[in-house]
Amino acid sequence: MIRYNSIRSVTKFYMKKNKYLKISKGKKLRYLHNYYKKKLYIIFLPGFMSDIDGEKPKIFKEYATKNKLGFLAIEYSGHGKSSGKFTEGNITKWSLDAKISIKKIVKKNSFILIGSSMGAWISLNQFKYFKKQIKGFIGIGSAPEFLDRLMWKKFPKKIKNEIKRKGVSIIKHGDSKVHQRQYEYPITYQLIKDGRANKVLSKKINLKINITMFHGQKDEVVPVSFSRKVLSIFPNAKKNLIIIKNGDHSLSQKRNLKKMTKELSNLISKVS
Repeated sequence: MIRYNSIRSVTKFYMKKNKYLKISKGKKLRYLHNYYKKKLYIIFLPGFMSDIDGEKPKIFKEYATKNKLGFLAIEYSGHGKSSGKFTEGNITKWSLDAKISIKKIVKKNSFILIGSSMGAWISLNQFKYFKKQIKGFIGIGSAPEFLDRLMWKKFPKKIKNEIKRKGVSIIKHGDSKVHQRQYEYPITYQLIKDGRANKVLSKKINLKINITMFHGQKDEVVPVSFSRKVLSIFPNAKKNLIIIKNGDHSLSQKRNLKKMTKELSNLISKVS
């Protein structure tokens, strides 16, 4: 029986030396990891420009530790403290980062994927390589194909022309008056074009697994229709869509994380 105890502070637990996985010459990825031989793993794949210092990877790792399950979370190249430049990355490269990390660390063990925002897109790409090992999938504010469907589609003509001409543009996101801060990040033309080459919402995945999508009712970044589209490509799966009342895109509040770990326990109980 999987146990879920009340979420408590994990700050001290995570103040450890960073771990890095060397995946090629001069390239290393920062990661979080629990190891239990021949045990089910939980794999967390973060979102666009995210790292593994947030609440979700910490709570899922704590959950895995309490229940003696394997755990892996990575920072893609150009993200967080991993090596590489963000402007040189794309969905193909970040999906490869995940693939190599899983092969090196999880090896032949079965696992449940948890993908947050862009991490759900990266997760869907992993089904090409690990169909026999994937036993469940949880999406959080899932955003597959967001680069073209959400970003490029909404960019004004001036920004599109700048990206095409210069190869990159610095995009500002967030209202500093409302959110107290504004984010800036570079969007490259190669990133947009690579995103178009990584279409996943038109390809059926015929696995009989349990899948749950969490989506915030007030997600200001990604519409809930994206989570519904993810569910639609799994015709044989047992599917569940949980819409969090008043929830935002990150769903990192303690009450939401508790719902996720409860659902994770539910998925694990159904793994044969």
